[in-house]
Amino acid sequence: MAAALGGLGLLQGRVRLAAAAAATSSLGRPGRRAPVWGGGAAALLSAGRSYGSEAKEEEELRVRYLDDEHKGIVVLGLNRSHAKNALNKNLLKMMSKAVDALKSDKKVRTVIFRSEVPGIFCAGADLKERAKMHSSEVSSFVSKARATINEMANLPVPTIAAIDGTALGGGLELALACDIRVAAASAKMGLVETKLAIIPGAGGTQRLPRTIGVSLAKELIFSARIVDGEEAKSIGLISHVVEQNEAGDAAYRRALALAREFLPQGPVAMRVAKLAINQGMEVDLVTGLAIEEACYAQTIPTKDRIEGLLAFKEKRPPRYKGE
Repeated sequence: MAAALGGLGLLQGRVRLAAAAAATSSLGRPGRRAPVWGGGAAALLSAGRSYGSEAKEEEELRVRYLDDEHKGIVVLGLNRSHAKNALNKNLLKMMSKAVDALKSDKKVRTVIFRSEVPGIFCAGADLKERAKMHSSEVSSFVSKARATINEMANLPVPTIAAIDGTALGGGLELALACDIRVAAASAKMGLVETKLAIIPGAGGTQRLPRTIGVSLAKELIFSARIVDGEEAKSIGLISHVVEQNEAGDAAYRRALALAREFLPQGPVAMRVAKLAINQGMEVDLVTGLAIEEACYAQTIPTKDRIEGLLAFKEKRPPRYKGE
């Protein structure tokens, strides 16, 4: 799947998709401390926003492995409050390192990508850092950002973007790279606002058509038409729209509930299903069906499939032991 970082997106009240000039664009467990992936000043989670381990203030990326009824769910939290979670070299490096570890961890069942900073998901690229870069460094940075987002998209388990605030530029691209997107609405407006400015060559023209369809993507980009949150949901840009709560984590709570729905399913089946869908969407139907058959064959000898059949026969929830 092609990765995309270019594009200017804003998620916070109503959905607006617009073309813009390139000159104005920018690109746990409870009780267990999460690994430190980065540095920088940041605010601690409030009690209402914490579902996993508490992390140190200086962590730019918080990685939490949840426990108990949420075991198998991993939360990646952006935590650069002083920079509105803008993507810099260090944060991209930490994200890549975290994703690399998750993709080979068989105990991981679902990954939720969220912000730990109230009111902001991600402000896109760190333009202050970019202003100090040589032109050759900018190209390298964009390539790294694109590769990191692509690594996220290719995680073998389901991924959910919990958007509880502004998603600008690369922030919206991070959300588009996830399998499911949940956005919080303003309690006053009852809408979700998104601005998306597509920058030719930067990648944003690729993920949007793959998400909502080629014809509709062209229409929205060419017309700069404004649509409200419900329409954004209806066209598939956003999977779920929820009213924001006082804690400011309504999207995260909904994402967590979705992730729990995935937990009873067989881990092998979930992985091959995602693989079949992702690869099948890039080829013709006949080839896609062949991919599905090959993926299904991988589930035949597994303990997951045997347990699933027994559970169905006995009319009980499956009890998976792992892979």
